[in-house]
Amino acid sequence: MTDARHDDWAPPSDDDAPEPWDSWAESGDAGADPHWMPPSDVDAPVSSRYEAGGAATSTRTATRPQPAREPGVAASAKAATALEALTRVWGYDAFRDQQAAIIDDVVAGRDAVVLMPTGGGKSLCYQIPALVREGTGVVISPLIALMHDQVDALEQLGVRAAYLNSTQSIDERREVERRLLAGELDMLYLAPERLPVAQSLLDAAPIALFAIDEAHCVSQWGHDFRPDYLQLSVLGERWPQVPRIALTATATVETRAEIVERLGLQGAQVYVSSFDRPNIQYRIAPKQDAKAQLLRIIRDEHPGATGIVYCLSRKSVESTAEWLRAQGIDALPYHAGLDAGVRGANQQRFLREDGVVMVATIAFGMGIDKPDVRFVAHLDLPKSIEGYYQETGRAGRDGEPSTAWLAYGLQDVVQQRRMIADGDGDAQRKRNQTMHLDAMLALCETVECRRVQLLAYFGQPSEPCGNCDTCLTPPDSYDGTVPAQKLLSTIVRLQRERRQSYGAGHLVDIVTGADTERIRRFGHDQLATYGIGGDLPAAQWRGIVRQLLAQGLLQVQGEYGVLALTDASSAVLAGDREVRLRHETKAPAKASKRSASAVQLDDAQQGIFQALRSWRASTAKEQAVPAYVVFNDKTLAAIAERKPGTLVELSTISGVGESKLERYGEAVLEVLTEA
Repeated sequence: MTDARHDDWAPPSDDDAPEPWDSWAESGDAGADPHWMPPSDVDAPVSSRYEAGGAATSTRTATRPQPAREPGVAASAKAATALEALTRVWGYDAFRDQQAAIIDDVVAGRDAVVLMPTGGGKSLCYQIPALVREGTGVVISPLIALMHDQVDALEQLGVRAAYLNSTQSIDERREVERRLLAGELDMLYLAPERLPVAQSLLDAAPIALFAIDEAHCVSQWGHDFRPDYLQLSVLGERWPQVPRIALTATATVETRAEIVERLGLQGAQVYVSSFDRPNIQYRIAPKQDAKAQLLRIIRDEHPGATGIVYCLSRKSVESTAEWLRAQGIDALPYHAGLDAGVRGANQQRFLREDGVVMVATIAFGMGIDKPDVRFVAHLDLPKSIEGYYQETGRAGRDGEPSTAWLAYGLQDVVQQRRMIADGDGDAQRKRNQTMHLDAMLALCETVECRRVQLLAYFGQPSEPCGNCDTCLTPPDSYDGTVPAQKLLSTIVRLQRERRQSYGAGHLVDIVTGADTERIRRFGHDQLATYGIGGDLPAAQWRGIVRQLLAQGLLQVQGEYGVLALTDASSAVLAGDREVRLRHETKAPAKASKRSASAVQLDDAQQGIFQALRSWRASTAKEQAVPAYVVFNDKTLAAIAERKPGTLVELSTISGVGESKLERYGEAVLEVLTEA
């Protein structure tokens, strides 16, 4: 690297954001306006159905009789109580953490704002109230590409669900509208930009609730801002008697306030769960040969596993996916520049098959509900901690040990600083972007527990985890004032004596005394600071530059990313400020087995488990649904461990609800008999 140029890099275009939604043509008269009012006493408080210890009291009977239904008419999954829905439809006996209180509020007709980590059970917080309250639950979601799978998953549970989006024909949309008006839908998924033209349709149907998924998209300063979310305050104005629940997996204190203000949820109860994901090991490594580093992690720690690799540019996505395939990894690319058909097919393969590694820009991932993603890797520096947390949170939704790995180097800092300086937006927006980047850089350079710093960013205190890279291999810090002064002095001399500015690569060549053509051509071997840092290798000097940028003692300027001093630099040069730097550390130990729910199986049980997974794969393929929609690994492991011999015994296993028992019970018992 001779200067701050990076020929392969280009700032991502608007197409690298999630795909824009298509406009929706109104499909005619939606009917009369009955001004429906929800009942006030739909359900008793969920909390009243709990024992003193907080565990739910199961009301599930041993036999679970199946409802009678007419041929061709789907049975309703409606329930009298939230606990009935939980046990009969989902097959679980107890709510988790704050779910009961949240569901209580929504069932009673009150608004709620829910901040819950990925995998924490957010969906149940609106799905269950939609089954208990009269009418249809309407879910506002930006995830058009995933609506089909979300509806499939609900239908597998016996929930009558549908969506309205631009992928449907006119006849398909009319059929969904008919079912809504006829009271034949428990859940309806709707994109936010469709709300204005769907208002008359919704006026004509009883609405149980409005769920606003991915609510952080309303934040104008956030990483996933969607302008259409700004109009969602109309929900409370037009349907004041219908409860609203806004949900997100990532939001700072400031973003929470913005969600409340912009969605008109000032009277809502705000629920904030712990953002800690204890099964994820956070690791940030100095970037050397990032692809080779990634390959070692895949082969040594997660062979044959599902993973996601994030890259900044489309070119990097394509080259990384191609390189991984050449190494025998089943890798697929995903970015907004791909043909829509290819992009969709790659996404479906990732969702439906085991062992696929998706290499993608940040256009991929929001709403991905695949529980067994074992690693999320970043080959480029994320722009904010919010983005990093959301992207890494796609690993380990099943509670099993997973890895979040980031390769981070000097060029990442230069690129991100330059993108902010050269980007669109006013001064306030650039200050906001810089603040977000500074927080991300602080996480990368910390000598403390990464989990502690990550959670502190979201306002949650915690203790060192003992599982991240800085806990497992604590980095040493040292007084780096003298090296910092040498580098800053070189920049000063070039500017004062030569009126010249250079990028990081050439500055490192000067201080290390490198004999290059550029050094000789510009006479920089005659500078007083030439070779002044020859006692340290060039790689360490690049780390010093990176850390000075992270600490605000250097800044990136101009089209070519040259380095310049900041206001804080003068105190260092004058000897009035100490500069603490960190030594680079070796790779830490592999992720410890911090499983939230692992079932330890012996050899015989492991054979049954693999037989169940094979059956699940073929069943999912036949039905064209993701494998986890049939049963997740946790449920299959419990079946393998307990080996039920009857449908009654199978019905007692967590995750085996009434509909799945009816659909798959006999087939599961047959697999157990043959295994």
